[in-house]
Amino acid sequence: MRRVIHTDEAPKAVGPYSQAVEIHGALYISGQLPIHPQTGDMPRTIEEQTRQALENVGAILKAAGYRFEEVVKSTVLLADMKDFAAMNRIYAEYYESMLPARVCYQVAALPMGAKVEIETVAMK
Repeated sequence: MRRVIHTDEAPKAVGPYSQAVEIHGALYISGQLPIHPQTGDMPRTIEEQTRQALENVGAILKAAGYRFEEVVKSTVLLADMKDFAAMNRIYAEYYESMLPARVCYQVAALPMGAKVEIETVAMK
């Protein structure tokens, strides 16, 4: 059975999509921008943006009854690959064990001028 996940602890979708969808024990979290859910503000540095994007992922995981340890795949989109090392340092704080598979791409641009966006898949 399909379940749409929504929490006010993560930013509202900026388009016609859900924050996350759970089906058959898998949780598919839409790409999370580094937007603070209560203020709508976006931090400036790649480190702060990575942390905020992952906090948003964490809020959605929690709302759906999942944990970071259950994440099996992440897709990281960067506006500039020069930010890879800095993003990686913050990312590693959230995934200390049970490391998920991951891919990281540089893209031409991200919504709202963000430096990073993180998409996530978790499984029970």
